[in-house]
Amino acid sequence: MPSYSYLVIDSKGKESKGSIDAEHQELAESMLKDSGFTILSIKEAGALEKDIRIGGGKKVKSKDLSVFCRQFVSMVEAGVTIVDALGMLEEQTSNKRLCEAIHDTRQNVQQGHTLSESMAAQGPEVFPTMLVNMVAAGEVSGKVEKSMERMAIQLETSTKLSGMIRKALMYPIVLGIVTLVIMLVMVIKVIPSYAEMFASMGTKLPGITQAFMDMSTFIKNNWFFIIIVIAVLVVGIRLYKKTESGQEVFGRLAIKIPLFGKLNVKTYASMFARTLSTLMYSGVTLIEGLDSVSKIMKNSVYRKHVLEAKDEVSKGVLLSEPLRNGGLFPPMLVHMVTIGEETGDMEKMLDNVADYYDEEVEATTGTVMAALEPMIIVVMAVVVILLVAAIMAPMLSMYDAVGTM
Repeated sequence: MPSYSYLVIDSKGKESKGSIDAEHQELAESMLKDSGFTILSIKEAGALEKDIRIGGGKKVKSKDLSVFCRQFVSMVEAGVTIVDALGMLEEQTSNKRLCEAIHDTRQNVQQGHTLSESMAAQGPEVFPTMLVNMVAAGEVSGKVEKSMERMAIQLETSTKLSGMIRKALMYPIVLGIVTLVIMLVMVIKVIPSYAEMFASMGTKLPGITQAFMDMSTFIKNNWFFIIIVIAVLVVGIRLYKKTESGQEVFGRLAIKIPLFGKLNVKTYASMFARTLSTLMYSGVTLIEGLDSVSKIMKNSVYRKHVLEAKDEVSKGVLLSEPLRNGGLFPPMLVHMVTIGEETGDMEKMLDNVADYYDEEVEATTGTVMAALEPMIIVVMAVVVILLVAAIMAPMLSMYDAVGTM
């Protein structure tokens, strides 16, 4: 995801700079404005800026934020004041970036600022806009701890889903890398040594061995060119993904790709339902909630769909209609939204459907893993058989030649 360097002025007129990760610059500007900043300048961070951004702009992990929210709720419900709770959390937090932000937040609260204003001043890379908005809504309703508790659930669920998806991807990636390394070693080192030995004995190399020999020669003679081609392809794809058409193409690919497509759709459904429910529970209007949900959707296809749904809702159309017409979300989610509109209990219905799709994501992840394992084993078996055949074929040819003498 692109990173943008910014220079802003906070609500107290103090200048601050940092960096923020966002799909595009317009989204980065929107996130900063929603946090109460006046933007002086913003631009995409260069490679050097990203490398030296050791602490100031580093994004705090969802796991650390969920622990922060849980501990804050426990302390406030136990009768501890917000200032004292922040002081205790500062001492207990191991994440250096978050610890510094809590310290600054505590000082701002002591100076008379609200908790939400103080958190917003730390930037969205520390306290996400959604968390700040939840705290602000909790301050109005007098339920800050309830808003924090809901946010903790949201962050924990997000972390869990991301972890399951990473786990599903890790196995095939590791095995793929191992297979590629083994194949390169065999092709470049092992097979040529065998082939040269049999060629010196006047034995003609079989077709499969000769094919691997030709591959080895090509890699040795053109390795620099191969690396350049791979690097150009990688950079080209990354640049294309930043364009509007690239985001559209890769966004649709993410929901159409075999095995992982259904997993992604269910993940987006859970994210949409859980986030919108959390925001509406804290008092945010449906239109504002949809706007916030669109900003956390990493898939541009879903982001555009949610924004289109927001426009329809602002015209008086029920939310279920654009969701149904878009065809991106599963029928179950649309059906539950319809029930929520009829009963007037949208938050509960969205919570239920989020719980359902959380379970579906976990089950689908298991299914994907179960399907990938035999496929990868088959691919590795084919590679091993080809390599063994390339090594054994010259031996068999030599034995046949000796037997006919």
